[in-house]
Amino acid sequence: MSPLLPPSSSARVSLSHLRKWAKAGDPFAMLTCYDATTARHLWQAGIQTILVGDTAAQFMLGYRNTQGVKIPFMLEITAAVRRGAPDAFIMADMPFGSYHCGDDLAMANAVSFMQDAGADCVKFELVRDHAPLVKRLSDAGVPVVAHIGSRPQSKLVSGRSRTLYSRSDIQTVVDDAVALATAGAIMILLEAVPAEVSEAVVEAMQKIKHDGHPVLVIGCGAGPACHGHVVVLHDILGLTDWHAPFAPVLGQVGDAIGQAVTRYKDLIESGSYLKNDHPYELEPEH
Repeated sequence: MSPLLPPSSSARVSLSHLRKWAKAGDPFAMLTCYDATTARHLWQAGIQTILVGDTAAQFMLGYRNTQGVKIPFMLEITAAVRRGAPDAFIMADMPFGSYHCGDDLAMANAVSFMQDAGADCVKFELVRDHAPLVKRLSDAGVPVVAHIGSRPQSKLVSGRSRTLYSRSDIQTVVDDAVALATAGAIMILLEAVPAEVSEAVVEAMQKIKHDGHPVLVIGCGAGPACHGHVVVLHDILGLTDWHAPFAPVLGQVGDAIGQAVTRYKDLIESGSYLKNDHPYELEPEH
């Protein structure tokens, strides 16, 4: 077995687990992840739900926004995360352009995430006009998560990610959530909205049942009422110069990397590296 792979068990986390936690009033923690090694560490630390986000464009590839990643890359890293955390519940992002050119393309790409990469569900940035697409995907057995509120993929059109809301906007967001959930979305991901908005969405989702369960709401900077919460891992680890205001910096991993790299550099430059502890030797002569 690869040292990257934790042992698999029969208790793979599923949507039913998330629903059970929500019913019990236990919020769940979700983090972004883009590789097998990190996925293994997250799982061992108790993170059971993972988002393979299109934020990989920024945090892995150095793009200025999320539009830079394409389907083949997202499929590859989703499969890597699945290998690193075989029993985690994995949500995969549909990247920019992967569902904007017709329902058939959207269906094919979503199915690839499920069949080829091992995702448990796929996330789309949507508004209520996308309800027919959600229904077609859901009817075909694809679990859809509807990402509403601030939608980073639309930033190039609007010029900004929306973060300002008035009380009159609450119903607009609720209407989006209701339309998409009614069409079959299994969860709503709500990004960067006031707590009053998420409270209204959570209340509305209690009235929409799938398999007898209300639709779950995951917050990404959306207030405490949500059933689960997701942030970018790099933000909480202190690896970024700027971090989302709703993502607390809980570690200084960037500093730790710098210290380790400096120590390695010093070993090389001082001539100490492998001087007395080289692991390979010639066989003794007989």
